[in-house]
Amino acid sequence: MSDDKHLKQAVLDELKWEPSVNAAQIGVTTKDGIVTLMGSVESYAEKHAAETATLRVKDVKAVAEEIEVKIPFSVKHGDAEIADAAVNRLTWNVSIPKDAVKVAVSNGWVTLTGDVHWHYQHDAAAEAVRTLWGVTGVSNQIAIKPQANAANIKSDIMVALNRSWFSPEKIDVSAYDGKVTLTGTVDYWDERALAGTTAWAAPGVTTVTNDIRVN
Repeated sequence: MSDDKHLKQAVLDELKWEPSVNAAQIGVTTKDGIVTLMGSVESYAEKHAAETATLRVKDVKAVAEEIEVKIPFSVKHGDAEIADAAVNRLTWNVSIPKDAVKVAVSNGWVTLTGDVHWHYQHDAAAEAVRTLWGVTGVSNQIAIKPQANAANIKSDIMVALNRSWFSPEKIDVSAYDGKVTLTGTVDYWDERALAGTTAWAAPGVTTVTNDIRVN
């Protein structure tokens, strides 16, 4: 059995293992570590969960996500209702600064704009609206405008990476004016994601380009 067939079966098994995903509705193809997901689901949250589950599988290098969101008629909502629900959800979320994020909705697709100081706030906004009924997609266009000085970003990130478990020879960090690029190689996708999350946590970071390769 080829590596692609092994990987396809592993992805199918992981989708079945993930309780928030109806794996019977999702098709999988694999080629050279690239996984394509197809089919349809009833919510954007399930679509996102399927992609996240796939990225947990060893040897997955990237995911091409072609799943369609088909909202059941019984829970369909108009754009105005979705926008109102999204604003309320953002207002009640302690991770998101008050009045920092604006919401626009078109055919169920939510677009978030505004400014925040931290990447976790940027992600929290998308997470807050992702699980609303009627949402078919989320475009997170929130800008990150940190208050902290960006002078020591590289050294801060290297210290944090080494504090976790990364060896200095595995990951290289370059930083300029708040923009960070990560390079190097790791064995698993989760390691790559962890390095990116660690970089985003450094004060003063505005963007992270994660060019780390998964062997």
